[in-house]
Amino acid sequence: MDRPRERALARRTLLAGAAGAGAGIVWGAAGRAVADGRGRPVAQGAVDAEAARLERGLIELRRDIHRHPEGPGQEQRTAGVVARELRAAGLSVTTRVGGHGVVGVLRGSRPGRTVAYRADMDAVPPKDIVGGGPAAAHVCGHDVHTAVALGVAQVLARLRQQLSGTVVFLFQPAEESLSGARAMIDAGVLERTRVKEIHALHCGPFAVGQFAVTGGYGLPGQDKAEMTLVGPAAPDAARRLAAEIGALATVPLPQTSTDLERLVAEAKTPNGPLARFVAVRARAQEAKVSVSYRCWPQGRYLEVREDIRRLAASYAGAGVSFPAEPFPAMVCPERDARVLSDHLRRAVGRDAVTELHAAFPPFSGEDFALYLDRVPGTFTFLGVRAPNAPITTSYPHYPDFAPDERAISIGVRAMAGWIAGRTHGAQGLPGRFGD
Repeated sequence: MDRPRERALARRTLLAGAAGAGAGIVWGAAGRAVADGRGRPVAQGAVDAEAARLERGLIELRRDIHRHPEGPGQEQRTAGVVARELRAAGLSVTTRVGGHGVVGVLRGSRPGRTVAYRADMDAVPPKDIVGGGPAAAHVCGHDVHTAVALGVAQVLARLRQQLSGTVVFLFQPAEESLSGARAMIDAGVLERTRVKEIHALHCGPFAVGQFAVTGGYGLPGQDKAEMTLVGPAAPDAARRLAAEIGALATVPLPQTSTDLERLVAEAKTPNGPLARFVAVRARAQEAKVSVSYRCWPQGRYLEVREDIRRLAASYAGAGVSFPAEPFPAMVCPERDARVLSDHLRRAVGRDAVTELHAAFPPFSGEDFALYLDRVPGTFTFLGVRAPNAPITTSYPHYPDFAPDERAISIGVRAMAGWIAGRTHGAQGLPGRFGD
């Protein structure tokens, strides 16, 4: 990347804050939020009752999706299941949005705001499973995310007469390749639906019944570099350079369950070791060095790029290339997270919320960042760790990932109540919901 582009990158702020909603029409029909005539919001008790009726069916639905994993960009069957369930619930459905993306629109009987809820549908490809795998597998919990989102749609559809506003459900393909959100955005989904905000859950290694809220934090982006060395000693030089770049890391990549437990604890620690970090993978192959790294906060990418250039410059003739820009970090607005925390404590229990004070490990990217760059919203971790289960059974991308399915109903209760409040405007924030 040339230096003017890097200076532009340096001026970028973190991806929090509100972006204006685009012009256009609601996907498939007209709809507009107005400030009067909304009545009372949907009662949480009514949400809980409907979620309880749906629980067994949603678990079976998740198991069906789990048995048929489809990698990034290959989600044809899953998209068909999603579209079928949304239509059965009475939503307006559009398919093939940005690939195999599905958009479902639920209009309440009362005027209100338009709010989006996103779920990702793809499975983890073999190369991204810890230790590798023979085939794509749902070891990141996207089958759970999809089941929760379908449950939210079904609950709110059953309560349509009490629902204000419009809910837009985005079932996204290709999150694992960090390309699905861009494809749906480029297809115009945010502008055409005129959503005011967007929300999502992701499975995490927290006890069932717990939610980890990420106000001011989220998930790091990603940057890459490629270096080519020259001369007869190039392979040895490449190995040395890879080791030197690897030494830029400030936190080690997890190797054991103990490491994972420590990282989760550190993510909950204010001003802890994950408040600022660099995590690096550097690999030498023949005369080439491939680097992938994540850091926090996002501005550190410029520092690390300079460090990589400096190290490579000590090897005569070494060429260095970076992508045009790093993939952006996902940063959740702090005010929105505070309001969500209050809702979760009311809906699920006073002890239901834990707060993260760092970008959450395992240092993976999340293309939900691209939505939050355009509209405000929340991204929250849903605890799926069964009692006394090893942490790897609830830590994404580990081959023994096995979420506790009771989390599905808990997620539905929490998010259906949350979304109903957001479309109604009853849980507004100063300066956000006067529209």
